[in-house]
Amino acid sequence: MSKAPQSKEPGAAIVLVVLAVVILFLMGVGLLSLGLRSRMLAIRTASGIKARCAADAGLTKAVFEMNEKLKTKPWDSSTLPEADEQLFDATFSYTVTGDIGSGYIIESIGRSGQAEKRVYAEIELQGLFEISILTQGDLVLKSNTLIGGYNSLDPNDTDVEVKIATSSVLADGIVLNSGVVVDGDVLVGVGGDVDMVIKDLGGTTGARYPMLEEPVFPEVTPPELADKGNIELENGGTRTINPADSGEYTEIILKNDAILKIDGEDVVLYVTGDIDLGQDSEIKIEEGASLTLYLDGDFEAGNSAGINNKNSPTKFKLYGTGEAGQCLDLKAKSENFGAVYAPDAVIIVRADGDVYGSLVAEELEFKAGSDFYYDEALRNVGVDDEGVRFVIKGWREE
Repeated sequence: MSKAPQSKEPGAAIVLVVLAVVILFLMGVGLLSLGLRSRMLAIRTASGIKARCAADAGLTKAVFEMNEKLKTKPWDSSTLPEADEQLFDATFSYTVTGDIGSGYIIESIGRSGQAEKRVYAEIELQGLFEISILTQGDLVLKSNTLIGGYNSLDPNDTDVEVKIATSSVLADGIVLNSGVVVDGDVLVGVGGDVDMVIKDLGGTTGARYPMLEEPVFPEVTPPELADKGNIELENGGTRTINPADSGEYTEIILKNDAILKIDGEDVVLYVTGDIDLGQDSEIKIEEGASLTLYLDGDFEAGNSAGINNKNSPTKFKLYGTGEAGQCLDLKAKSENFGAVYAPDAVIIVRADGDVYGSLVAEELEFKAGSDFYYDEALRNVGVDDEGVRFVIKGWREE
């Protein structure tokens, strides 16, 4: 009697089950491997970001320390800032190398886990007169005024960057009356609407755009000088002062036709009160002389009175060091005027001829029936100049 054939289906089913298990196992291992690689990539990416942030923090700290070092006089390049600091989940270290002549380079290294980022930055000194005309509030230019530029150190330099700006974003912050020509750019405050801030009544300018960052208005502190009393000249009087007369004065009053002559390099005056110039009087800066003037009070000038600077604008600098509301009514009796830094003052400029220099004010009205030329030489600064600070000129990363 023959046996009935046995079914092979149970064995085939077992094979299929085993095959399915193997496939699922391989898929699981693949997914786990993919997840692990994704996790490791995420960790490396996060570590890289943390390392980059740490390097940036080191760079920021290095620039800060260099600016703190500027406050210590005289400047000493023999000891430059360096540090190695621990953050919450990263570290940074930085070194500064170089000198005033060749420039300074910052190397900042950020580390987090196995990640390391290096940032290199070149820094340079920047002064108070980088922008031709700068205000915190209103800036008004009289009809037919030309704003241009030149370089008193290099008459052949025809590529002078000219900018006028307000940090305000309010309507009509800059007024360009009919016929105004700005041979350069016009800037408004960060995020400002150019068409709203600039009231254009027929002006011609270069590009118009909002600033990318808020301008800095450093506080200027008058130096400690010997008390010299006051200066008062009667009608037609004349007095000459030189570096030996540098000092702190309560006021300067020149009556009609009086002349105060500045003779000699590096005359420094700190006036705690007002300067009042009567009709046809003048402060005359003789050829080869220079005047640095710190003023707490107001500056008033009568008809045909004002500053007569026989040198380049770099030889006369006026720092408004008074409280908010200070008023400077400035009149130029010569083409070479100077640089005025008074970020809390209202400045009115009048002139018999063209005006050369740079102006920084709270509010400014240019009434001079003439033209204004920014002197690019004012950008050349040293460690002993007022308000200078280190800024980043360029950078690269590795």
